[in-house]
Amino acid sequence: MAAQALALLREVSRLEAPLEELRALHSVLQTVPLSELREQAAELRLGPLFSLLNENHREQTTLCVSILERLLQAVEPVHVARNLGADLQRGLTHPNDSVKILTLSQVGRIVENSEAVTEILNNAELLKQIVYCIGGDNLSVAKAAIKSLSRISLTQAGLEALFESNLLDDVKRVMKTNDVVRYRVYELIVEISSVSPESLTYCTTSGLVTQLLRELTGEDVLVRATCIEMVTSLAYTHHGRQYLAQEGVIDQISNIIVGADSDPFSSFYLPGFVKFFGNLAIMDSPQQICERYPIFVEKVFEMTESQDPTMIGVAVDTIGILGSNVEGKQVLQKTGTRFECLLMKIGYQAKNASTELKIRCLDAISSIFYIPPEQQTDDLLRMTESWFSSLSRDPLELFRGISNQPFPELHCAALKVFTAIANQPWAQKLMFNSPGFVEYVMDRSVEHDKASKDAKYELVKALANSKTIAEIFGNPNYLRLRTYLSEGPYYVKPISTTAVEGAE
Repeated sequence: MAAQALALLREVSRLEAPLEELRALHSVLQTVPLSELREQAAELRLGPLFSLLNENHREQTTLCVSILERLLQAVEPVHVARNLGADLQRGLTHPNDSVKILTLSQVGRIVENSEAVTEILNNAELLKQIVYCIGGDNLSVAKAAIKSLSRISLTQAGLEALFESNLLDDVKRVMKTNDVVRYRVYELIVEISSVSPESLTYCTTSGLVTQLLRELTGEDVLVRATCIEMVTSLAYTHHGRQYLAQEGVIDQISNIIVGADSDPFSSFYLPGFVKFFGNLAIMDSPQQICERYPIFVEKVFEMTESQDPTMIGVAVDTIGILGSNVEGKQVLQKTGTRFECLLMKIGYQAKNASTELKIRCLDAISSIFYIPPEQQTDDLLRMTESWFSSLSRDPLELFRGISNQPFPELHCAALKVFTAIANQPWAQKLMFNSPGFVEYVMDRSVEHDKASKDAKYELVKALANSKTIAEIFGNPNYLRLRTYLSEGPYYVKPISTTAVEGAE
């Protein structure tokens, strides 16, 4: 079959309008294993196919793209880089986006190959065309270009090619296309900056990071909302957080939150700014961040009082992030009755809000209440038990009621809450003393989809692996949990049938 494909490929290269041959080649290639094509890779002449892309014929272009996608998989990236550089260059300026995506997929293969990538670094025109792809209308093309440039920048030679040549001028020129393209470039710069302190230095020296931070703290509220997401990405790295602190950016963000009360448009950017501090707290030290920037905690509590579901959702998410480790839980505990009132609101929203907000509340509750067994102390267990009682009059029944609703996402989120507290003795006692709860846990017929079966299995596993469960649930129930665990999440009890003489 590979020989037939090669013969058709040679036929295609001889003809001026080889539409029939292209159709035949396309059909044959569907049946040829990739391994056979790789054996014949040296015989593949792909230049003529690339030339046919220049013809203004839609079907011909579509066929050529599909054929090239298949054949290029059989060719080593080094060979593509060395022998098809000019074709790739033309492909990046082709008016048809499918040709650009094909070309960028090959660029993607090349930049992943340490030997082949040097060929691209030495091709200034090709690099320039990749940069200009960021400015196109097609998002897939732009994202593929960003991914390739980000990968190129992982090496010293790549950083120099991008930031110490005329290519930087091309990047700045592309940024001027429109707001959307400018944010795409910022996205690329943040991706590169996040790799290492050295990469960040290249990006700051270029002036592009400074420009991003200037827009973040500028007067345009919509721009602020977009920029804070990118700055939050930069803050995920230790060197990124250090840089933001040294430049006074974190203090500036805090000051903007302080002034948000007098800004009628603060709802546009406030959620992103609060998320920024939530992530910052959990990556560094919740106590230090909350003590240094008290406005952050104050604003989160304030947002839970809002009538705007967006604000409530962000506040709930942030509380979930903040309470996900022991230090964060202790910070929340220090707010005393304020936090107990906030838990009551979260419990209310978990029962009465929209499905999306209910799930976010349940996820936050799971995060707040989970304590790894090795970190459990009597004080922490007393704290979570007290918190649990603040959620509603009968929290266990509340979550059981939610888990019985006919929505798999809600069902799983409620099971996650039970799983979060399953290793805590006070919760095990509540479960054991709640009528029908143990049977509910053991009952496989409640779960109908894979996600729900997995979530129930995680609950059973958390209970069965707890050191206190046998004592609290009793040995017969403990053994039932172990049996459920050994049978796995998808076990179906066989239905026994009795043969009756004379039955059909």
